Amino acid sequence: MTEKSIIIVGAGIAGLSAGCYGQMNGYRTQIFERHTIPGGLCTSWKRGGYTFDGCIHWLVGSSPSSSFYPIWEELGAVQGRRFVNHEEFMRIEGPDGKTFIIYTDVDRLEQQMKELAPADAAVIEEFCSAVRLFTRFEPPMDKPRELYGLVDMLKTGLKTLPFLSAIRKWSQVSIQDFAARFSDPFLRQAFPLISDMPDFPMFAVLLVRAFIHNRNAGYPIGGSLKFSLAIARRYRDLGGEVHYKSPVEKILVKNDRAVGVRLADGTEHHADIVISAADGHATIFDMLEGQYSSDEIRGYYGKLPIFQPYIQVSLGVNRDFSNEPHLITFPLEAPITVAGEVRQRMGVKHYCFDPSLAPAGKSVLVVMFWGNYEHWKHLYADRERYEAEKQQIADAVIAQLEKRFPGLTEQIEVVDVVAPMTYERYTGNWQGSPEGWMLTTKMMGTLMGEGMRKTLPGLESFYMVGQWVEPGGGVPTVAVSGRNAIQIICKRDKKIFVTESATPF
Repeated sequence: MTEKSIIIVGAGIAGLSAGCYGQMNGYRTQIFERHTIPGGLCTSWKRGGYTFDGCIHWLVGSSPSSSFYPIWEELGAVQGRRFVNHEEFMRIEGPDGKTFIIYTDVDRLEQQMKELAPADAAVIEEFCSAVRLFTRFEPPMDKPRELYGLVDMLKTGLKTLPFLSAIRKWSQVSIQDFAARFSDPFLRQAFPLISDMPDFPMFAVLLVRAFIHNRNAGYPIGGSLKFSLAIARRYRDLGGEVHYKSPVEKILVKNDRAVGVRLADGTEHHADIVISAADGHATIFDMLEGQYSSDEIRGYYGKLPIFQPYIQVSLGVNRDFSNEPHLITFPLEAPITVAGEVRQRMGVKHYCFDPSLAPAGKSVLVVMFWGNYEHWKHLYADRERYEAEKQQIADAVIAQLEKRFPGLTEQIEVVDVVAPMTYERYTGNWQGSPEGWMLTTKMMGTLMGEGMRKTLPGLESFYMVGQWVEPGGGVPTVAVSGRNAIQIICKRDKKIFVTESATPF
């Protein structure tokens, strides 16, 4: 029987994952990518001898004992790769000299919190006990919920049962609401900065703390682009092909069945199945011209909150920061205005723990702010004003860092500013969003239910993968999304889904 062919739109992590598993299962796949490199949002870039990273801060599944680790092995992402597990997640400083150190070890974290706020011992113990509970929790990864039969549901139910009550409880509590329970003013203000997003569910906070405690969320040495390149190499080794500089303009449809793609240069390529790992909005409303939508889908893009895009200021500095905490956030002596918004504090991260990103004795520093897409879109129409705004932000950041680290200004060798329009231009993501749908307490209901549809109403032989069908996004989530799509396709084609680990190198 002739192998079925699959065209995948986008060579981000979701697209590469779908391609790898498609090749493992006997499909002829090819990926069309608008950029010149793989990875999509999982990327980094070189400037003047420094490498600035734009994605992975920690990677769930980095521990060989994790249920996720075999997936990274299948994708060739972890073979020969070293991970860094920090002793501290971050430091949050207050205006009165207090410092909240978020230790990665939950016992040290509990001790430190009690030293800061002894009167809040009961709330602190409740939080840390929940972290300890979730250190034993392994989210099911073996197959998508769409393929669950009765036996699968019973197995998963039994494994999840000890955690079910806690999952339900903490999914409906935001980090802001939980922080309000602290009587200590500093801890009440500092705690939400662990995950500084509106209505962010405590379940996600606890799960990340548990992963990090288990040393199962390390940083991959080499950074995000090298991580993506490893998966792209695995895809090529499996016989797949990526066409770079090949933006897809239209998904071809015949008799309500996806049959291929048309590129921006007018060339057409055909396949039995099309998987879009590209931006969700562009896929549905541009590539398919909104013909296979619904009130529900239009409601997503009209009402659901998305992760705001970032403004990232990266500095290459002729100074060794390795003795400094790798991530701190501190209050400013006086507020500054960044892209029209007043900022009361600033966070700075150094990457001295990854020697591959800067020359010996030098450092990469990164400062990030949430950005307003509409503000930047308006500015982008006038490139002179746009560039001036980026320069103003860089100057403001450097001035604040100079106060913190005297002499820094003269040691800066490279300055790079990435704005929301940069994300949109290079990755095509709607409004420059780095992770798609914002994870909120309201969205947790969707996640705990059936999740978002991976197909479109009335369209056959078509699937969507990636952050626009997986609320919360993130590199591990979208990798599983690509894997799941191939499992679903195998099931429909009456094929046994198979996997194999990449050969270590």
